[in-house]
Amino acid sequence: MSQLGYSLPTAIQAKSFLPIIQGHNTAVTAETGCGKTLAYLLPILQHILEWKPHVQEDFNSPLAVVITPSRELALQIGEVAQSISQNLNINISTLVGGKTKQKMLNPPIEYCDMLITTLGAYSKLVTTNIYKIHNVHHIVLDEADSLLDDSFIDKLSYLMKKFSFQFKVDIKSPPEGCQVTLVSATLPHELPEAVNSFMDPQSLRTVTTNKIHKILPHVPHKFLRIGKAQKPAELLKLVQADINQQKPVMIFSNKTATCDFVSMFLNENNVECINVNGQMAVPLKLGKFEMFRSGKINVLSCTDIASRGLDTTRARHIINYDFPLYTAEYLHRTGRTGRLGSSTDCRVTNFVAWPREIQLVQKIEAA
Repeated sequence: MSQLGYSLPTAIQAKSFLPIIQGHNTAVTAETGCGKTLAYLLPILQHILEWKPHVQEDFNSPLAVVITPSRELALQIGEVAQSISQNLNINISTLVGGKTKQKMLNPPIEYCDMLITTLGAYSKLVTTNIYKIHNVHHIVLDEADSLLDDSFIDKLSYLMKKFSFQFKVDIKSPPEGCQVTLVSATLPHELPEAVNSFMDPQSLRTVTTNKIHKILPHVPHKFLRIGKAQKPAELLKLVQADINQQKPVMIFSNKTATCDFVSMFLNENNVECINVNGQMAVPLKLGKFEMFRSGKINVLSCTDIASRGLDTTRARHIINYDFPLYTAEYLHRTGRTGRLGSSTDCRVTNFVAWPREIQLVQKIEAA
């Protein structure tokens, strides 16, 4: 880990390692950008190293599975897992949606110790028995708040009922049954009810920091009361100031059409800007995001697809061109700056244009 630039664990990592290593079902909740991915990857990789010599190796039969709601997040976690396991003789595979029927007709055949995947793709390939579940002893739900909401919960519950989750897994080589870890920056108050269909909610140990559900205290947040017609001109002024100081900026909109307009407007005014939204094909989306992450472009216009999990330490200014609809989305958006390893000179600017937004601003200020 020291070769990859890691020295001491972060607060959430230090708190998470022991319960996960000991076999407890664990809910890891902490502010964005504090190292939650490594908080679960490292202890699971340790388990795999211990289990692997005692398990009969079989094709498409992972020991641990990380499930995400989006392709982008799965690919990103896959990159992290590959980088930290490259000298460990652990096989990491990443499986995302797209061409699923083709995969079912011509299925992948590989030795796989850890699988990072999306819910939709994994569910289909487990149902068709292309991926085996008999060796799975640990499942992680990353961005668990999304996976447990109404849009995913039925499919998730159907899949999770196939596994034998224990109150606490007896960590031996290999263990009996399956352990689960839930990971997110925010978790619903209805968490016990949400997981009750596939596990005992009383078995969950919650690991958190005192900053959960709070904005990062070292990042200043500014709220501008502004008319809708004034937003483009104010945006241009802010972004031009950032560009003159070589400060990377992310601009969030609620809708794809607005995201595209912002990009077009800035480019027409000689500010080079790229856009990323959920309606783009995955390769195009990831390619554009990589242009921002690598420093080729300093201005990114995006929807909430870029606020959940997509990791960059470059953003020094977050502009909410459209104020988010929910507090959780505000936390995820603003968590793209002030992250672990990022610059200390970071800030957030919010355009507040509608009466309904003022109530949410008051809730955020109270937090």
